[in-house]
Amino acid sequence: MAKIDAFFQLMHDQGASDLHLVSGQQPALRLRGDLERIKFDVLTNDGLKAMIYEIAPEHKIKQFEETGDVDFAYEIPGVARYRANFFEQQFGCGAVFREIPSKIVTCAELGFPQVIPKLASLPRGLVLVTGPTGCGKSTTLAAIIHEANLNRKDHIITIEDPVEFVHQSQSCIVNHREVGRHTKSFAAALRGALREDPDIILVGELRDLETISLAVEAASTGHLVFGTLHTTSAAKTVDRIIEVFPAEEQMQIRSTLADGIRAVIAQVLFKRIDRKGRCAALEILIANSAVRNLIRESKTFQLPSMIQTGKKYGMQLLDDAIQELLQKGWIGPDEAYMKANDKQRFRQFLKTPPADFTEV
Repeated sequence: MAKIDAFFQLMHDQGASDLHLVSGQQPALRLRGDLERIKFDVLTNDGLKAMIYEIAPEHKIKQFEETGDVDFAYEIPGVARYRANFFEQQFGCGAVFREIPSKIVTCAELGFPQVIPKLASLPRGLVLVTGPTGCGKSTTLAAIIHEANLNRKDHIITIEDPVEFVHQSQSCIVNHREVGRHTKSFAAALRGALREDPDIILVGELRDLETISLAVEAASTGHLVFGTLHTTSAAKTVDRIIEVFPAEEQMQIRSTLADGIRAVIAQVLFKRIDRKGRCAALEILIANSAVRNLIRESKTFQLPSMIQTGKKYGMQLLDDAIQELLQKGWIGPDEAYMKANDKQRFRQFLKTPPADFTEV
């Protein structure tokens, strides 16, 4: 048993999402969104490095010493998997671990609208799950892939850095590929995937022009492609993809994206006040013909009003989802106000509305 496993066991027992280990400081856990210190000695640079090196693969240690930061995955059988980031900082090294549950939570258990599991049955196209870091994008995608794994008879390839949720092949054949370990890059794996008879491709992160271009191309050539982006709304997601391309290519990619896109889910995570845990509010854009025309005609600023009028297709605005969670008594009015797009709408629920000079 590795020395660091005691921290992982504590993290698991406490229900924490993240473990922070930093040289010169006490360890900390992220519990329900807040960081809380562990009663433990201040970590030394050498001691922390020894703990991490005990569990990191040799090639990842080499990469860390060359570049100053590295991602890898670690698993304690019967407990959980952990996504690790190890980095150098001013006072030595630091590490952050995200717990990835060994049991995949289903769409029903997450309380998602009925349209979300239906995305797993799409024959082709591009589905994007977006939101800030730590908002549960991987959990949402794992639930959708799980749905496909149970109900389709297809080949699923996931390309991640590192592999997070591990799906055991059910009705589908599932292959997990890790960037840096099984393939050189997201782009290289995507190019290879097109020759591997895939039906569904999951790209852990659409982080550069080449990867985005290949993902859009794969979605346009008969594959169902899932990916993530760090954007805060459905409209901004479409703009972000188009803006990655050079100006002279943007009209072409706008047309290709309009044909290929099927859905965008933008999500925000909230701390629950009725019980322990967290819940997600989702903005859902379903790409019907009217939505595709807006994308093609550079009218993405009209997408929010299209979402508002598209409820019969399963669409919903983020603020509507937040209000529903607030009315159920699941989340508090302060956090609803802080994370809403239209803050005026939630000001009435606050006992003492904050004086936010950025909102003036």
